[in-house]
Amino acid sequence: MHGPPLTGLLLTALCAGVGALCLLRMRAVAAEERRGAAGDAVMGLGMAAMALPPGLPGPAAWTAGAFAAVFGAAFVRAVLPLRTAGHHLHHAIGALAMVYMAVAMGAADHGGHGAAGLPAVTAGLLAYFVLYVLYGGLRPVAAGAAAGFGGSGFGGGGFGGWAARPELAGACRVCMGAGMVAMLLAL
Repeated sequence: MHGPPLTGLLLTALCAGVGALCLLRMRAVAAEERRGAAGDAVMGLGMAAMALPPGLPGPAAWTAGAFAAVFGAAFVRAVLPLRTAGHHLHHAIGALAMVYMAVAMGAADHGGHGAAGLPAVTAGLLAYFVLYVLYGGLRPVAAGAAAGFGGSGFGGGGFGGWAARPELAGACRVCMGAGMVAMLLAL
């Protein structure tokens, strides 16, 4: 990622934490929800690797192609079930954004100067993720107000109790959306 090293390190920590939570969620949720949790985990861990600042041990210049291939495959995997389940559209857009950033950063690393990527595409992706974060961040507030903020905290029942909570998935996606905004701004 281009930009201040501290920003890259903080974004790496955030995305790695979210990716790890999504891996835990995969173990705790029902089989039909595992695909979404797996997609979130791949996205979070991939964003963490991509956000590492230059000069630190991590992605080298050749990894732009690897990121593009991995997230291209994630895009295909997210698009296939779109006919039956529309909630995979966000995963498809996120995967396309990662492919776009990998290609743009790879082109900038190989002799490009100034801003990487196409301004119109970057602006469109920024608009989508800003709106997604705002909408995703407001939904739990509205749901909590309607429910009176009552509840059992992290739930009982050991490991699966808190990791299987549906609001954890929403919180992870909002965090990754905010990370995507930061990565697009640094592009």
